[in-house]
Amino acid sequence: MLWHLGNTTIRTPYRLRDALIALQASSLNGNLIGREKESELTLLLHEAGVAEVARITREEEGDEPVDYSDFGRKWRSALTKLGFITQKFGSRIQPGQIDPVLTPVSAQIPELSGKPYEITPSGHRLIKSEVIAGQQECFLRALLAIRLPSVIEDRFECTPFSPLKYVIDILFELKNREEEVYLSFEEIALFVITSSPDEGLNTIVDTIVSFRQRRAAAAGSVRAFDREEYSDAVLKNDPDLDADKIRMKSQTLDDYADCTLRYLKATGLFRSRGRGISLNPIKEELAQLIHDEQLTALSDTEYLIRFYSGAQLPTDNPDSARQVVTDLTRRIEAKGVTVAPLLADEDVDNKRFVLEQQLTQIEEEEYYRKQPEELEDILAWMNALLNRPAVLSNGEKPIIPRAEGPAYFEWAIWRAFLAINSLVNKPWEARRFQIDQDFLPVGTAPGNGPDMIFEFADAILVVEVTLTSSSRQEAAEGEPVRRHVAKYAEQQGPQGKAVYGLFIAINIDSNTAHTFRTGDWYLKDDSKINLHIVPLKLEDFFKLLQFGNGKLPQMPEAIQSMLLKCRAQANQDAPTWKRTISTIIDQIVANKNP
Repeated sequence: MLWHLGNTTIRTPYRLRDALIALQASSLNGNLIGREKESELTLLLHEAGVAEVARITREEEGDEPVDYSDFGRKWRSALTKLGFITQKFGSRIQPGQIDPVLTPVSAQIPELSGKPYEITPSGHRLIKSEVIAGQQECFLRALLAIRLPSVIEDRFECTPFSPLKYVIDILFELKNREEEVYLSFEEIALFVITSSPDEGLNTIVDTIVSFRQRRAAAAGSVRAFDREEYSDAVLKNDPDLDADKIRMKSQTLDDYADCTLRYLKATGLFRSRGRGISLNPIKEELAQLIHDEQLTALSDTEYLIRFYSGAQLPTDNPDSARQVVTDLTRRIEAKGVTVAPLLADEDVDNKRFVLEQQLTQIEEEEYYRKQPEELEDILAWMNALLNRPAVLSNGEKPIIPRAEGPAYFEWAIWRAFLAINSLVNKPWEARRFQIDQDFLPVGTAPGNGPDMIFEFADAILVVEVTLTSSSRQEAAEGEPVRRHVAKYAEQQGPQGKAVYGLFIAINIDSNTAHTFRTGDWYLKDDSKINLHIVPLKLEDFFKLLQFGNGKLPQMPEAIQSMLLKCRAQANQDAPTWKRTISTIIDQIVANKNP
């Protein structure tokens, strides 16, 4: 047996929401049968910026037309696997036809017509969820609704089980045995996704505990031990495989484990522990309630209704929700913060959401205070963005997930300014992108505003970053960056704090630098304000941050001095100004004195 959650092509669950938003606004909602429509979905996702499809880009640049329908099929499959769009069950169903399997389902769910590949109530709930906490609850309801095998995925020969609950049950059994309550990446790959509850929860946990003991006692390299364990796991089902096939199937175990872990963490119930997971303390009481529930048998129609609507959560019950409120209150007060008691007539769900946000913000404050100690790791992430070798303090390499470079760019710069540790505004006020329970980015900052806003005692720094290069950079960033800086400059007025714009890119196009040289901006009343924007290469910002190691309290003044020096040379031609900016950074670093 080998199962996994999600889709190995779309390993970042949060991208599915963007795909649903694009699908909802198109003619493809409920109209995705056939290669032509699959190709249209690919083009839709490409044009909406959900996914960059290299084959389309090459075609746009003059290459011969190619078939990219497979890309649309993979995204469609990802959406059906989580119940965000309906499945096509009948092989002969034509576009526009009702699928007989969906007829009794649509009779119970008025929002559905019975056509395949139509956005479900669960999908619409995700579309409407703008904040990360709401999106995580959507993923929790979606994953809790999944059972294997089912009418959706019937290739397994075992008693139907909930993969999500199975993982939770294993963690609580480890807790009952007073073992460390986590699952490593290797344990997920070797033992969790290769089993089901039919094998016995105690048996699986026995195997995991034994693995930990043998790994800890292994002589020589842990990697060699792991390779042997992977080989044994693969050969157990097929003893005649050669070395190449063993490596290939071992990679499949890793791919499925990686995908499963990402989707599990998207529920908010888990936190990263190394490459594995542990329970998220904020959600531990909810996990306990899920653990305590018993699965009930469902007919195919009942299953699909639940699958497309999203599972009920224990917190939908007021008594269970009060249990979670009590647990959150205890955790907050353990951090020295007093919580007002839940009143008899108070909305328990609203109280739960407020307390979850309060505890999350307390933890983000704690994360903020740790950043000065993690400067070397922040620099390592910047090296990764620059495609240079890098190692984190835990010995692992910083890996930026595919297609998430822009989000990790914003995140690394945000962490850099948190490390400077002189902000007047809160860490969550300084970023416009969202982060998960591990403080990792789940997407880029939305439009109609800057990526980040850092307020210091005597200045405000409006920061924008981009991986875009060449002349496209100026077209995409020139006007928005100036507009965003102008907004804050106008708000501050002549007597307010100085406002600066900092634009950071891997490389600065000369047309972008030219746009920022004068930086003038006309307000609605035709009055003109001067903008102080400096375009900076990431390499130069890296040097400046590295220089600040050991003297972080002096960095706000050093950065403001750097911005003034760079603006003083803005009368130069753009190519010369770019070189001058780099020279100014080099001089600051060489002087070894902010």
